[in-house]
Amino acid sequence: MESKIELSIVMPCLNEAETLAICITKAQLFLNSNGINGEIIIADNGSTDGSIDIAKSHNAKIIHVKLKGYGSALRSGIDASKGTYIIMADGDDSYDFSNLMPFLSELRNGYDLVMGNRFKGGIEKNAMPFLHKYLGNPVLSFIGRLFFKIKIRDFHCGLRGFSRKAYSKLDLRTTGMEFASEMIVKAKLNNLSITEVPTKLSKDGRSRAPHLNTWRDGWRHLRFLLLYSPKWLFLYPSLIMLVVGITTSLFLIGKPIIIEDVTFDIHTLLYTSSLALIGFQFLVFYALTKIYAVENGLLPKSSRYNNLFKYLNLEKGLITGSLLLLIGVILSIKGLFFWESVGFGSLSNPSNTLRIVIPAVFTILLGIQIILFSLFFSILSLKSQTE
Repeated sequence: MESKIELSIVMPCLNEAETLAICITKAQLFLNSNGINGEIIIADNGSTDGSIDIAKSHNAKIIHVKLKGYGSALRSGIDASKGTYIIMADGDDSYDFSNLMPFLSELRNGYDLVMGNRFKGGIEKNAMPFLHKYLGNPVLSFIGRLFFKIKIRDFHCGLRGFSRKAYSKLDLRTTGMEFASEMIVKAKLNNLSITEVPTKLSKDGRSRAPHLNTWRDGWRHLRFLLLYSPKWLFLYPSLIMLVVGITTSLFLIGKPIIIEDVTFDIHTLLYTSSLALIGFQFLVFYALTKIYAVENGLLPKSSRYNNLFKYLNLEKGLITGSLLLLIGVILSIKGLFFWESVGFGSLSNPSNTLRIVIPAVFTILLGIQIILFSLFFSILSLKSQTE
């Protein structure tokens, strides 16, 4: 019987002929010197420089990946692996494959995901571009910690290890460089245990430029973090707009606000009421995005999510929307009476009328939006109720 493979070392590869043999040799040295039953997998993404022949000559397992992208290559390589634990890293000789024991030790200790931290382990001179070191990585790592409450200082370290059991829970889907962020975010969302170990980053051993594109791939990481955090993308902005818009509008409905020589009157009221409506639309998008993401497996379900359908339903939405619509109609009729009092001619003091008309239009629009949202929300909730 073939003994069980404990560790799979997976390297994505696209024209890495200059450094691939070095990386494979170091990985084999690590396995042999530590008596670890493991395998080395090269996930080739269409190399044309002889990388495949080099991998074959060094007895590495080769997986041919047709779909282009860093994430695509790694997902295919990981899916083809057989180890209880997987460690992944680039094949450009920037990470030391002969020093993987800190990762494997933490995996053996029960951690689901073990991240390398290059800022703790040391970054060799010219190993990381200035923008990546002082802007891109720190900013994106900060956003990741802020949005998802993950205590990871180096979000984009390419050297990381994880258990097969943990990986099966992640359902990773991205194909590009944002695969690195998706893994950490989904690990946190699935309540997996995460830790960091120091790791050294050496200068890229290749003579050609790296595949990483600073601005394009940086934006893809940021976009992913935003899309996977509906709270920061929609909910928090909506709450700010609603509070500012409604509060300011309530003050302006009574009378103009004068600050030193500046007078805020009905024109400001029009903008603040519009701000409140935009805030409500952001709130609607938050709810719809959350439902879509959960129902399509992009975000895990939670007890709070299930309670959402208990407290928000079609009947409550229709009642609330209809009441607001009714208030808007009543205010509109009151405004009409003002106009009638001057024979439907020019108003001597339009500010007083507009202080009624603007809230009337606001409540009518808000009521209609709530009714429409409730109808659409009830359709989306049918799937949740049948499961």
